[in-house]
Amino acid sequence: MVEKNFKNLEEQIQILKHKGMIIEDEKFAKDVLLRENYFFLSGYRFPFMVSNQDRKFIEGTKFEELYSLFLFDRSFRNILFKNLLIIENNLKSITSYQLSKKYGYRDKDYLKSKNFTRKPEKLRQVNDLLKKMKRQIRINGGQHTATQHYVSNYGYIPLWILVKVLSFGIVSEMFTILKKEDQQAICEIYQVTVEELTTYLPILANYRNLCAHEDILYENRTQRDIDDTVYHQLLRIEKDELEYKHGKNDLFALIIIMKQVLKYEDFLNMTLEIEKVIDNLEYNLKTISIKKILKIMGFPENWKELSTIERSVDINEQKC
Repeated sequence: MVEKNFKNLEEQIQILKHKGMIIEDEKFAKDVLLRENYFFLSGYRFPFMVSNQDRKFIEGTKFEELYSLFLFDRSFRNILFKNLLIIENNLKSITSYQLSKKYGYRDKDYLKSKNFTRKPEKLRQVNDLLKKMKRQIRINGGQHTATQHYVSNYGYIPLWILVKVLSFGIVSEMFTILKKEDQQAICEIYQVTVEELTTYLPILANYRNLCAHEDILYENRTQRDIDDTVYHQLLRIEKDELEYKHGKNDLFALIIIMKQVLKYEDFLNMTLEIEKVIDNLEYNLKTISIKKILKIMGFPENWKELSTIERSVDINEQKC
């Protein structure tokens, strides 16, 4: 196995130049490489390469273009992260409200296994998840301000407080083990089916973590395809034989999911922010077009139309 040896900033610059990149301001490039990490930055090089076989940069590619794509992805990631946190908080609030109303607000009441699905194939998952939640109560009971307050003053932790210290992943998994009628009550608020929300939640939780850890976003793919939605139809997304070309397992699929679980105003504001960072990237790209990046992201040319479709119209369209 060939070892990857340490390369100083001068050597990193030379590697990029050897591959055909134009670096006019070496001082600026060195500062960027030092602060942002050569490895992370080079993860954005692929759209600027001649081909997968010819690992040279397209003629005329400047360092500033590579850095612009890096900064675009960071800005895009921050926009999504902010809105994914809204979705996470909404889910926790809605779930805790529905369950507390039905099963009580003391943990000894709402954490009973009988409150969850009794399907034989799910029983082990139910028991495992309840153990995780009870462990969180033990761990955070004396550490988290809100949980500490309730334990000290009341001797229990309401679900609407407990969800604040539960991960998005745990709350998403909890949805999958709820009784059918409880799942449906939550889905009625979102105006989606149980099957849709069951698919969406782990995707949302995964992207929430991806954004939190600053992984590359724009080229990421979902763990599984989402089902066709009314949005694929209304946006007239092109098909490859019977399959839609966009919005199935790409970044645009995430945007479609967020359209369905965010409030209309929140989604509209998110779209306006996304449009700004895309326009800014387009201005900074010289050797490749913005269409190339949007294609990698899975964004159709008319992606902005998604923000103008109101949910009431969407639901009626689906029922027709």
